[in-house]
This record gives sequence, structure tokens and C-alpha cells, in this order.
Amino acid sequence: MPRQSTSLTQATPERIAETALRIVDEDGPAALSFRTLAAALDISVAALQRRCTDLAGLLDLITDHLAARLPSIPADTDWAGATEQRFTALYELLTAHPGLIALRGARPWLGPQLLKRLAEPQLADFIKAGMTPQEAIRTYRRLYLLTLGSASFVDHRDPKSTERTTRQALAALDPEDFPHLTGNLSTIVRAVDHEVYYGALRQLIDAAAAERTRPQSRD
Repeated sequence: MPRQSTSLTQATPERIAETALRIVDEDGPAALSFRTLAAALDISVAALQRRCTDLAGLLDLITDHLAARLPSIPADTDWAGATEQRFTALYELLTAHPGLIALRGARPWLGPQLLKRLAEPQLADFIKAGMTPQEAIRTYRRLYLLTLGSASFVDHRDPKSTERTTRQALAALDPEDFPHLTGNLSTIVRAVDHEVYYGALRQLIDAAAAERTRPQSRD
């Protein structure tokens, strides 16, 4: 018989998201299924499916729950500072839950919380700073793809595994053919270097700022 000790009304979207996220964080992305999640919530699989029809719906529920943690930036913050704060917060959110990134794959984040806390205010800041809508969208995409790519480049849950794999691959190279790769092995194999992201983020923001102040050519 379906478990009824916890009613469906108690299995709120927030509790579903938190429980699913805990399973992914503690046991890895492969551990998440409707069966394991329903058991952890003490409800039936059918009841869980009434909340989120399939895995895609469950992942959307989790990611939008996480996006609600993104900060609200004070309105008087300059656009460059606000941009850095928003995307830094997104990066830290993603790297804290690498299993979720692995599950989502290329699926875009289009939930209302992310659009409300990141996309909409960011585009508003860009346009207020003088960008055209086309420039604003292009700049946003650059920042978003940098953030998502940097967070998903390595499994932040197990960076040592990536380091071991990289070290083994480079150690097998002939130093005469690959002197720079083999000669800088200890530096290259470092899997997690957050400054790579933070530095690139600042460079993109600086480039956007420079573009705003560059004199326009006259035909």
C-alpha cells in the first residue's frame, strides 16, 4: 500500500527540492530517482509524480528552489558591481551542488526565480548602463555561459578524481614531444582554481564597460 504517514500536503515543493538535493549532494546524481525520493519523503511514487511529472520537472523544481537563494542587489549598486555579485553568487551555488549540474546537462535554467533574481535585473542594469537590447543579451549570454561552463568543467564533489585522470594522461606523454605539458605537470593537474573563473568574470565585465565608453565611429 502507498505510504500515508506523511500526507501529500506535507510534501511541499520546498521539502521535495531540499530532500532531492540532499540525496544528490550526499550520494551522487545516480542515486536520485522517484523511488528513492518518495521513500525519503515517506510518500508514494504516484503522489510524488503529481507534484512533478517526470525527472525534468523534478530538476526544474530543484533548480528554481536553489535560484531563490540568489541575492537581491540594492538598486543603487553600480551595474558592474551588481553584475559581479550576481554571477559570483550563481557560480558558488552551482559549484556547491555539482551533482545537480551533471543531472541537468544542457537544460537551460528558465524557472521564475532565476529569471526574477538574475536574468531580468541583469538585463535591466545593462540597458540602464547604455547597452542596446542586443548588446545586453549578448553580454548576459557570455557571462552565463562562462559561469555554467566553469562550474561544470570539473566535478567539484570529487576534484581529486579529475586530477588523477589528468595526471595519468599527461604522465604517459613523451617529454620530447610535449615539453610544456609534461614540464608543468604539477600546475596543470590542479583541477579546481576558482580564480580562473573570478578573473575571467572581471575581464568580461571590464570589456563590457570599455565597450560602453568607446567612441562610436562615424560613417
